[in-house]
Amino acid sequence: MIKCGLIAGAVFGAVVAILGGVLIPLGNSIIEGTVKKEAVIEPGTTAFDNWNATGAMVYRQFWFLEVKNPTEIVQNGATPVVREKGPYTYRTRYLPKENITFNPNNTVSFLLPFGAIFEPSMSVGSEEDKVVSLNLAVAVSEWLHFILQNMIKSSNSSLFHSRTVKELLWGYPDPMLNGNVGLFYPYNGTSDGPYNVFTGEDDISKVGIIDRWRGESLSFWDDKYCDMINGTDASSFPPFVDKKKPLFFFSSDICRSVSASFSESLNLKGIEVYRYTLLPSTLAAPVDNPDNHCYCRDKKTTKNCTVAGVLDTSSCREGKPVYISLPHFLYGSPSLRKDVLGLNPVEEHHMTFLDVEPTTGFTLRFAKRIQVNMMYGPSKVITLLNKVKDYTVFPVVWLNETAVLDDETADMFKEELVSRIQLLETVQQVLLGSGLAIFGLCFFFYCVVQCNNNQGKLV
Repeated sequence: MIKCGLIAGAVFGAVVAILGGVLIPLGNSIIEGTVKKEAVIEPGTTAFDNWNATGAMVYRQFWFLEVKNPTEIVQNGATPVVREKGPYTYRTRYLPKENITFNPNNTVSFLLPFGAIFEPSMSVGSEEDKVVSLNLAVAVSEWLHFILQNMIKSSNSSLFHSRTVKELLWGYPDPMLNGNVGLFYPYNGTSDGPYNVFTGEDDISKVGIIDRWRGESLSFWDDKYCDMINGTDASSFPPFVDKKKPLFFFSSDICRSVSASFSESLNLKGIEVYRYTLLPSTLAAPVDNPDNHCYCRDKKTTKNCTVAGVLDTSSCREGKPVYISLPHFLYGSPSLRKDVLGLNPVEEHHMTFLDVEPTTGFTLRFAKRIQVNMMYGPSKVITLLNKVKDYTVFPVVWLNETAVLDDETADMFKEELVSRIQLLETVQQVLLGSGLAIFGLCFFFYCVVQCNNNQGKLV
């Protein structure tokens, strides 16, 4: 009877262990099926709700690089000295997508409307604070210098001027150009796009990936490789993220695609996320990263394409000499910080990162940090530039666009996904562990009983 009971117990334990083992692929299949269903961009899914209107508050913080010695620069050709002034904070991305149209080829088209609301409580001052900055109207391409000299004289303009925060960011009527000029003019009331992205309905590995921007592929860089649109808009990625592979995304702010690599795993409000960061090679000089050869537009101003850390975006900004970099020229050539004094790059404060939940591919926290620079250089025509010794990439402002999921969304996310996965994993482990334990104990005692019986027969 004892032997029969032990055999039955061992069989029971084996069955329980097998059940636990079977639940592992079965549970994974259930999770995978649920995630795939909810990750498709179509009305009624979790992905669509998050995609259509950003639930988290998105803020743009601006730090101006105020000029401390404008007179010495113009009169004596002194090296510019700047001091950071900020932040001035605005709430952005609070408007839902517009003109959403689902297409027969499993893509969806839409516009991203722009809007900015000033947040005084998150700022060091008001929008009326004055900043001594580079005159945006004077910093133009070299071939316009002959035309510009007369305009500067007639309007009594200078290389540097004092403007309010609001004017510098969103625009002001310039007396020299007889029109509006501003770092982000026009902004409010305008939109980005249209975008065309894959819904993932036929292939979940393509969900959110951009098919076209403004109705076509890029044409800014005159190169097939650099004009490729790769990845998503970084708000989400296809589910089941593999940290061994980089994530690709396109940013209209810099008119190109970039990649981010896995850095570390973090706990965000009880949710495991993968942190991805831009590598120094992203804006490296072509001599160090040959893939960047087509982003070098002007060998004269980039010292034969050896300057790292800046991207000439004039080809996508109607010829305006706008250069994009990371704040304080992080990862940039040392010469950039020798030409403009007062900069101090710190990776923790100035790097761009994305915190991505690996199962769903949703970005739950991010910080996009970029710096807007203008180029000016020596000129025999323009009096204001007579003392300038060399071409200077001049930092005007850097911004930090950031967002993080709120506590309510985090709790919902944990309840709907994380807790279910953890419960399933717990059940799997309990069944497998207890089954193996029961089987092992019963088999052990069966062997003991059998051994004792054999010894009794020998006696």
